[in-house]
Amino acid sequence: LDAVVLAMGSTLPNDLKIPGRELEGVHFAMEFLRNNQYALFTDREGKLKSHWGRQKIDAKGKNVIVIGGGDTGTDCIGTSLRHHCKSLVNFELFPRPPDGRAPHNPWPAWPRIYRTDYGHEEAAHVQGADPREYSILSKKFIGENGKLTAIQTVNIRVDNGRLVEIEGSEKEWPCDIVILAMGFKSPEATIPEQLSLELDQRNNVKAGYGDYLTSSDGVFAAGDCRRGQSLVVWAINEGRGAAEKVHKYLTAN
Repeated sequence: LDAVVLAMGSTLPNDLKIPGRELEGVHFAMEFLRNNQYALFTDREGKLKSHWGRQKIDAKGKNVIVIGGGDTGTDCIGTSLRHHCKSLVNFELFPRPPDGRAPHNPWPAWPRIYRTDYGHEEAAHVQGADPREYSILSKKFIGENGKLTAIQTVNIRVDNGRLVEIEGSEKEWPCDIVILAMGFKSPEATIPEQLSLELDQRNNVKAGYGDYLTSSDGVFAAGDCRRGQSLVVWAINEGRGAAEKVHKYLTAN
């Protein structure tokens, strides 16, 4: 190969390392979503042909809690509802955002405002109310015989940028499945290690924006694996930019 472009995304998820994490029923979001999608593979006639059905995490008839928001959290909400879960709650760590921009969030900064996505609307239609619970800090997973039965939480408030637990607000939420949708922190290490690539302080592949060249000659990196978890528009931008730099690299060599 004369050039390689790494565009493998940021797929290593943030974990929730609290007591009981090892219990059966606690899953990463992509584990839940990926196995569900694999189970739906069909042939040209529309008949199921997947061999992944036995690995599908089925939420049917179960109490489900999704921890975290964003697009991934919304997909977990929607998928759980379509499995016909018994109940669904979505934990958000921070308080409910305002309907409009706050004074400390002026244009052109990203508007941190209250939004409703398709999963929230679907949950409200099915359950009669928005599934989100705000200012919730998860403290402990509770289980019996190795299986998840509940999660213990406490309410928090933000005080000078710090999260402060509110005394007396502890609560146990019955649940059979908890889905962790708390974002992603870096690309998986296998490829960068095999190529002996230099990483940045967040374990992303180190490559400058605009040239995309890594510490290994002829190896370029673009998108989330270079800049960290971000928006698809940045992935498109960097993909085009990296293609241009690879073209110049090849024609110059």
